[in-house]
Amino acid sequence: MTANNLNDDWWKQAVVYQIYPRSFKDVNGDGLGDIAGVTEKMDYLQHLGVDAIWLSPFYPSDLADGGYDVIDYRNVDPRLGTMADFDAMVKAAHTAGIKVIVDIVPNHTSNKHVFFQEALASKPGSPARDRYIFREGRGKNGELPPNDWQSFFGGPAWARVDDGQWYLHLFDKAQPDVNWNNPDIHEEFKKTLRFWSDHGTDGFRIDVAHGLAKDLESKPLEELGREYSVVGVLCHDFSHPLFDRREVHDIYREWREVFNEYNPPRFAVAEAWVVPEHQHLYASMDELGQSFNFDFAEANWFADEFRTAIDSGLQAAAETNGSTTTWVMNNHDVPRSPSRYGLPQVKGAPYHQLPHDWLLRNGTTYPEDRELGTRRARAAALMELGLPGAAYVYQGEELGLFEVADIPWDHLEDPTAFHTNQATMDKGRDGCRVPLPWTASDEPSLADFSLPIPADDGTGENHVPLCAAGQFGTGASFGFSPAVCADGRTPAADPHLPQPLWFKDFCADVEQADPDSMYTLYRTALAIRQQQLTATRDTTAAQIDMGDDAVAYTRPATEGRTFTSVTNFGAAPLALPEGDVVLASGPLTADGKLPTDTSAWIIQ
Repeated sequence: MTANNLNDDWWKQAVVYQIYPRSFKDVNGDGLGDIAGVTEKMDYLQHLGVDAIWLSPFYPSDLADGGYDVIDYRNVDPRLGTMADFDAMVKAAHTAGIKVIVDIVPNHTSNKHVFFQEALASKPGSPARDRYIFREGRGKNGELPPNDWQSFFGGPAWARVDDGQWYLHLFDKAQPDVNWNNPDIHEEFKKTLRFWSDHGTDGFRIDVAHGLAKDLESKPLEELGREYSVVGVLCHDFSHPLFDRREVHDIYREWREVFNEYNPPRFAVAEAWVVPEHQHLYASMDELGQSFNFDFAEANWFADEFRTAIDSGLQAAAETNGSTTTWVMNNHDVPRSPSRYGLPQVKGAPYHQLPHDWLLRNGTTYPEDRELGTRRARAAALMELGLPGAAYVYQGEELGLFEVADIPWDHLEDPTAFHTNQATMDKGRDGCRVPLPWTASDEPSLADFSLPIPADDGTGENHVPLCAAGQFGTGASFGFSPAVCADGRTPAADPHLPQPLWFKDFCADVEQADPDSMYTLYRTALAIRQQQLTATRDTTAAQIDMGDDAVAYTRPATEGRTFTSVTNFGAAPLALPEGDVVLASGPLTADGKLPTDTSAWIIQ
């Protein structure tokens, strides 16, 4: 067990490894990762040096949105295993000294959830319908949606049912939003929190944490639709009818009472896309305990953007009176950082505009400088991992994986790719969800994939002419799946998303044997962090001025020493402060200076 995990408040400075279960490790050969695969790789996670794992949804689901359309919140998807498999995984994690966090999805359920099925079978105005947000439509016969809100995945945010009413779905139409004004919803989720806590779960990640409380009554829906949009709006005054309302904190104070039933108390981290000055409300020790700081994930490769991200994260932590901030560079929703940093960097561009445009055209729009992207991703890793608070590492980040930009369109799974068109078209998030490569010797052969590219012919429909074949594998899976299924005869299925052949150079076994690999950098950084920084229990830090082209901060280290992290964004090598360089993301110059796009850790 890590020294940090001996503390009841382990989560305040934990390194949390995010697992997207369907793409982590497949044990039974069906091409989908499973819970038993997480258990199988627990030694790998322990060797890496993480404090905790966070599992993205593994519940029964139709996979309309990668598992975030939950049919049953208190069970395991049969394709991923059983509750016995989950219990065995938790036991293995705790034996390895690793904590377990699971994803809770309280803004919406699947349309196959028993509550929604009851709502469909009941009349308008019934108690069953009141668990969701049903409204009458506009028009002579109610044939128009209640307003013009568009969902996050494209298309109307309302879907009509057979009796003519419409229900709200801010995401896919298979994800109806629940009504948090209904007491049944409160009880359902308290049961769920207790269920997983009783099965050994140590904490929770709360999906769309800012979206639960809604006000659709204070004004006519059509008027609200004109005044507020679903996408891209953050309000400083809690006025948005759908997001970041004051009432949402009543829910989390209620959840805190559940967390405190356990010893040690459970904690949760909020996925809350809110203005910076509201983050601390979700992270209050009277509520969830922590809130994601996505500024690192959003920042382009400019020193001032990262200085701002660090300032806002430390300030948010200071306002919570007992909590800490989190640092997130990658997750299952954003293009991988080595690709982001290897693309052209444009000051002031909208959030990830260039990476999304590059993905939309299968990685052909802009040149991807992988050497540059890797160098910057290594520097960013040290810049992030030296900070106080919790660091969230997404699976494959420690291998330095790039975004898989050229997945054939007919192999995509993310609903975003299919529900958007014209100006809002987006290829989706599958490029960071491709199954992990574990073993280089298990090399697939070249698959004959055609690579469709979307074209807009002005009709609003996406036509996909064919072009050159993508370099993807078939017949093996870099160790993601076994060679044969459990029957010992049937060849394993191909991974649910195709793996590119260049994965061979990024397999875990290759990187573990390479002293200069990304894996080795992460493992070394996590060990130093644990021994020299987290051990102090001090979560303060301060940025220092080393010029416009540098990001530098200090914090206490063990034995009364001082730790300094420096990242050079400038073209000229940078002189380092006094002290011992305990780790650098790349070689220093001959005279001991820090080259461009490189970070160093110094202890004095």
